[in-house]
Amino acid sequence: MEYRHLGRSGLKISEITYGNFLTHGSQIDEDVASACVATALDVGITTFDTADEYAETRAEEVLGRALRGVRRESVEICTKVYWPTGPGVNDRGLSRKHIMESANASLRRLRTDYVDLYQAHAFDHETPLEETLRAFDDLIRQGKVLYVGVSEWRAEEISAALAIAGELGLDRIVSNQPEYNMIWRVVESEVVPLCTREGISQIVWAPIAQGTLTGKYLPGSAPPAGSRATDDRGGSECIAQYLTDDILSRVQQLRPVADEAGLTLAQLAVAWTLQNPNVASAIVGASRPEQIRENVRAAGVTLDKALLRRIDEILAGQIVTDPAKTASPAVRP
Repeated sequence: MEYRHLGRSGLKISEITYGNFLTHGSQIDEDVASACVATALDVGITTFDTADEYAETRAEEVLGRALRGVRRESVEICTKVYWPTGPGVNDRGLSRKHIMESANASLRRLRTDYVDLYQAHAFDHETPLEETLRAFDDLIRQGKVLYVGVSEWRAEEISAALAIAGELGLDRIVSNQPEYNMIWRVVESEVVPLCTREGISQIVWAPIAQGTLTGKYLPGSAPPAGSRATDDRGGSECIAQYLTDDILSRVQQLRPVADEAGLTLAQLAVAWTLQNPNVASAIVGASRPEQIRENVRAAGVTLDKALLRRIDEILAGQIVTDPAKTASPAVRP
């Protein structure tokens, strides 16, 4: 395992982050989830990502139990706030009320006194940005949060947050968590250049495009039984945008490239995201421990420029770059 600084902070995180979106508390039994966490620790992963709303708050609970007995200082726990966690009008968003209540609830579920990174899971157009940033800063002052970040924010939103933090002397954002992979590259033109200048890292999710870049989905064929594309608890909805015959055909054309690099298709996909120097870590999920052992081999891999050009040539016409594709709800869900 290799480790990278998170932005300009002194915090280092593992190049591979273990994430439990769609798995813990939903797709897999808790004993399997615990085995996956144990395997992640065994292969050198120290960074764990979750969110208050995953599996209707159950994901945090499962992760908290799975990490029981692990030396707290040896891991970095990251969670998020924004999406609904209850039926009330204030059980969502980035108001001071919801941030404070959600942070305390996350700490209880995670069985910890603090989280290493607390992230705004979307941009809240209904709350003054100053209110959100002051609430985050107060959590840092209380010792409940060590660093703050955002997820799926646009460049202008990140820039506005940095300006307010500078004016008010608040702790700055150190990270952004966007969707990013060989196909979905919407952060490259605006978000990454801004974050590189400002010392903010990307912790990217969906590096294998929800499983599409593993090569297990074939053009013209039904999805394999038990795969994410057949999951009716959110998985099939997440992967649907990638399951076109054109994309799937091009993924198969990447096999010789992966073979040349001595990697599986999944390892190639994860390693590709880590070639971007603004990426601190790639989040991988798992429904089986062996998936973690496979994907972690992408850490420390260097892909040469000629190989990267071949990837671009194969995927040409399917690469999404429009920064406007990053958008938070105009009103809270």
